[in-house]
Amino acid sequence: MIELEPTALKKIIKQILETEPGEIGCERCFEQLDQFVDLTLAGKNAAEALPLVQKHLEHCRDCREEFEVLLSALHTLV
Repeated sequence: MIELEPTALKKIIKQILETEPGEIGCERCFEQLDQFVDLTLAGKNAAEALPLVQKHLEHCRDCREEFEVLLSALHTLV
């Protein structure tokens, strides 16, 4: 049996309780990440156009980091 630290357990429970119907997972987020970045670079409201991606990025550190790296890399090319 795996034992979790109380803080880790609280974080997991909080994430479960905050999960909403229709949320997307990492795979679907990655599929739409390039579009989200393109909209951001174009100065458009990516969060409004792709609200499920925005919501996922707010809660998933890995996807958020991927977004920031991609955005930074493309921003230097533009």
